[in-house]
Amino acid sequence: MAKIAITGSTGFVGSNIAAVLEKYGHEVVGLGRREPEVAPSWPVKIVDFKDVDSIAAGLAGCDAVVHCAISNEFNKLVQDRQAGYDSFPGMTQRVTLAANKAGAKPILISTDWTMDGSQHRVPETNPGNPINFYGALKILSEQVIRDLAPTNGAICRIAGVMGQHQITESPRSQDVGFGYFVFSLVEALQAGKTFTVWGGDRVNKVTTPSLAAEIGAQIERVILRNATGTLHLVGDEAVSRMELAKLTCEIFELDAGLLRESDPPADQLFPAAVPVDSSLGNEYTKKVLGIAPQSLRSILEAFKQELATGEINPLTPKDAA
Repeated sequence: MAKIAITGSTGFVGSNIAAVLEKYGHEVVGLGRREPEVAPSWPVKIVDFKDVDSIAAGLAGCDAVVHCAISNEFNKLVQDRQAGYDSFPGMTQRVTLAANKAGAKPILISTDWTMDGSQHRVPETNPGNPINFYGALKILSEQVIRDLAPTNGAICRIAGVMGQHQITESPRSQDVGFGYFVFSLVEALQAGKTFTVWGGDRVNKVTTPSLAAEIGAQIERVILRNATGTLHLVGDEAVSRMELAKLTCEIFELDAGLLRESDPPADQLFPAAVPVDSSLGNEYTKKVLGIAPQSLRSILEAFKQELATGEINPLTPKDAA
């Protein structure tokens, strides 16, 4: 078993990664700035993320650190560029230096928004070409891993993550990306409400959706198999927003007649351009990690079971390698 630290372990993606690693028998410790409002089942060590030595002390005895923590205040990132830089590549640099000092494998959770949206299912070798400040900050963070941890670091890009928060209620609704898209659709239609699928020029229209719990299962394999370089922890199929909405209705037995289409409200637009097609290819990743085929249907069915049972439900079993 491994001891694994996670920054942002009380967030959406981080809490799912932590819950799966714990389910698979690993020792999980969160690294945080302050005591969480709702305590998770894993301990959270308080560290000073401005100080490499403080982070390294929090990583004592850890085999790996999964760096999930980001700032989601996108307007603030535009208004305060220095704070934005410090929250992404600056923070990644300090976490990676601390990991090197503590002898832990650094793993960065990155994004499909490092792409410009002009290509389809781009391979892991694609260095990216971001078209907004969020993608640019993420791609700078990726380069930190390449520069500071060239032999043991891993960059894990994720996309269209469906799932539910493992600690608190999922607070978000649809946005111009794919985050919480399926969850908010299911919630609305199960309540008999209409759900408007957004379109228009400033909306991410195509991606390769994944399940948050499955990302956790694949992270386990990244750690145990010491996978390095750039990996795409995504599903096998690229899909549009409306295609995803209709298949969700079929799998969850919901009324597709309640679906609508329109541009998003002006106050919900991202404060910059977004990639139209951010789909990622995952052939190399699946080979390296030994991941079985995963159709979009199987991912949605796993999420349906998770919602029905309240039990986290990755598709990939614990690594036996």
